Amino acid sequence: MTNEAVTNERRTGDVVIVGAPGAGKSTVGRLLAERLDVGFTDVDAAIEQTSGRTIGDIFAEDGEPAFRALEESATRTALDGAGVIALGGGAVMSPTIRAALAGRTVVWLEVAAASAISRAGLDQARPLLMGNVRGTLIKLLGERTPLYRAVATHTVTNDGDDPTAVVEQIVELLSASSR
Repeated sequence: MTNEAVTNERRTGDVVIVGAPGAGKSTVGRLLAERLDVGFTDVDAAIEQTSGRTIGDIFAEDGEPAFRALEESATRTALDGAGVIALGGGAVMSPTIRAALAGRTVVWLEVAAASAISRAGLDQARPLLMGNVRGTLIKLLGERTPLYRAVATHTVTNDGDDPTAVVEQIVELLSASSR
C-alpha cells in the first residue's frame, strides 16, 4: 500500500466537511466533532492562526493565488491529522485538494443560494463576497457545486436554522455507512 493510500484510508470519526460560504461548515463541524468526541480543525481559522493575519488581509495584501497556496498547505496538514475538518468554501477548486480527499469521508453541506446569502452576506470576513454578495455567491455555487458533488461521500442539506439536527443527520449517515 502506498503512503498516499495509507493517508487516504477511511478512519472512523474522520470527516471532512465541504460546502459553499454560508453552508455552516464551521458551526456544524465543531458540533459534529463534539458529538463524535474527536478533534476539530477549521482550515480557514488554521490559516489565520499560522499566518497571523485574517483571510481578508491575505487576499488584500497578497492576492487570491497566495491565499490558495496557504489553503492547500493548511488543508494537507489538517488531513494528516484526525477528527472533523471544515474546509474553506473554495478548497475544492484545487485539483490537489480534490485528489487528497479521495477515499475519505466527505460531507457536502448543500445549501440553497438564499440561505447561503442570508448567512454569508452578514460576514465581512469573506473577501470573495465583497460587493454584490448575491450575484457572486450564485456564480460561486454554479462553479463549485459539481466539485462538491464529485468529492462528497454524503450530502446533507443545511437550509434550516438547527445545526444540531444537521449533525444528527450526519451521524446517522456515518453510522449507516459503517455497517
